Amino acid sequence: MNKARLVLTMLAGLLIFGFAACSDETPGADTGDRVFQIGVAQITAHPALDAARDGFVAALEYYGVEAQFDFQNPLGDRDALSAIADRFVNNDVDLILAIATPTVQTMFAATDTIPIVGSAITTYVGAGVVESNERPGTNVTGASDLNPIRDQIGMILEFVPDLQTLGIAYASSESNSVYQANFAADYAESRGLTVVRSSVTAVAEVHQNMLNLADSVDAIWLPTDNTHADAMPIVGQVSIETGVPNFPGENNMTMGGGVATISLDYFDLGWESGRMARDILINGQDPAEMPIRFGMDLDLEYFVNGSMAELIGIPVPQQFHPYIWWGDED
Repeated sequence: MNKARLVLTMLAGLLIFGFAACSDETPGADTGDRVFQIGVAQITAHPALDAARDGFVAALEYYGVEAQFDFQNPLGDRDALSAIADRFVNNDVDLILAIATPTVQTMFAATDTIPIVGSAITTYVGAGVVESNERPGTNVTGASDLNPIRDQIGMILEFVPDLQTLGIAYASSESNSVYQANFAADYAESRGLTVVRSSVTAVAEVHQNMLNLADSVDAIWLPTDNTHADAMPIVGQVSIETGVPNFPGENNMTMGGGVATISLDYFDLGWESGRMARDILINGQDPAEMPIRFGMDLDLEYFVNGSMAELIGIPVPQQFHPYIWWGDED
């Protein structure tokens, strides 16, 4: 894949809460003959969540943690997700990896004793599974995929310099999506933009919602929610039909039908969750005392979908040319 990246060093002050101090980086933990049982659940399958899962597993392998994984994916079915939580509890697993907000909420409702490490979750406080980012106070900790929303909106203004009205398409059924939409709207308005918000509760509503939104805005921003991630081909087609560009919150969504983004890497995010799991299983750390780690403290990357920009007819500013991706080509 000819995918160009820009690695940015983010200042600690970008977020109130940062990463906890990292523990020993030396791989090859001495766990004796212990093989840990780890339940891994993600609400659905799409590239970002899959990458977080793969990063988690890779980190544990790197650090020498012997584990057997029970991988479970309910494909968006909340009842099936609850059954998966019961399965993990009945099997008395040593740790649960919960990928995405609905997953961590369901796992947390099922057990208050088994350690739960989250990944690809925007706000743990907003999800109701921790007391604070600094000190979770529960059996849950993990890594947040809160992306640099201010920088994303600033980037949209460079692609659409005459932008006056920004559409925000979000999923009202996902607390992480609502949180990001509110944050983005407040910031966009502080930049003098008019904001039009429009929400859906399911993928089936996305097409009509995007059409309606495109009628009244100059560009559309999308948060990193599972509903729109699953619907990116639909989102992209509406942009092509209407000429209104969309700018998703992460690069996998952008590959699926967006124009451009600046985003964290979800494999790296999963790796951070894996390091936290290592610290719990091997070093005996308590999730209740482990601060939430933020993906914005990792390397970030610009990503431009050249094909979408070309199809919509939107020029790519010169400074973003090194980051243009033209598809899955070597």
